[in-house]
Amino acid sequence: MISKQQQKYVQSLHNKKYRTEYGKFLVEGEKGILEILNSGYEIENIFCTENFKAKVPVDTKFKTLNICKEEEIQAISTFKTNNSGVAIVNQKKQAIPSLVNENQLILILDDIKDPGNLGTIIRLADWYGITDIFCSQNTVEFYNPKVINSTMGSFIRVSVHYLELAPFIESLQIPILGAFLGGQNIHHLTMEKSFGLVIGSESHGISPEIEKLINTKITIPRVGLAESLNAAVATGIILDNIFRDI
Repeated sequence: MISKQQQKYVQSLHNKKYRTEYGKFLVEGEKGILEILNSGYEIENIFCTENFKAKVPVDTKFKTLNICKEEEIQAISTFKTNNSGVAIVNQKKQAIPSLVNENQLILILDDIKDPGNLGTIIRLADWYGITDIFCSQNTVEFYNPKVINSTMGSFIRVSVHYLELAPFIESLQIPILGAFLGGQNIHHLTMEKSFGLVIGSESHGISPEIEKLINTKITIPRVGLAESLNAAVATGIILDNIFRDI
């Protein structure tokens, strides 16, 4: 059962202001909660249904589950439908890793705004073994519930770092590639051992400040008449070309 005070607290975490203030975020639905149970994240509380409890492994580190009615879960969830549960989880401070190792791709996001795009890019990074993503300060918040949900659990394996991009890129001292509508055909590109890849915002692309730091502009060749690709789709196509010889 969920008290009114608990309900109000969980609902406050729908808002970035309170996620930041409390240092918490929400993980919702069956897959996300099962993924986080034995991860490196510290769980504060889990509200779930009896049906979900039956799916929790007996060896999970987090043992205390608050059993609730499905309508109670629905009342605190950001999902349109949620018959599993909602977990309150402590945010983690993400230390920026040492860079650069040989044969390393540095994935950089310049003002990605759509939560679904960021979540899908995190999922793509996980698929291709990229453990860190570097984002501009104006990129959508990692702990946004739509981002977390869109990762399909990959958020536990990929760290997202927010920083001032220009000085960060300048400090890398490696070739920097950027995705543009006009540029070198990605299919014919010879990759460096280590390089940075910049993906720009959905509506404006790579910002003028960051464009100045791009060594090679790349593009996905267009065959049909579509005006553009969304940021996550473009990232997936580019990463597949980069990792094709693995």
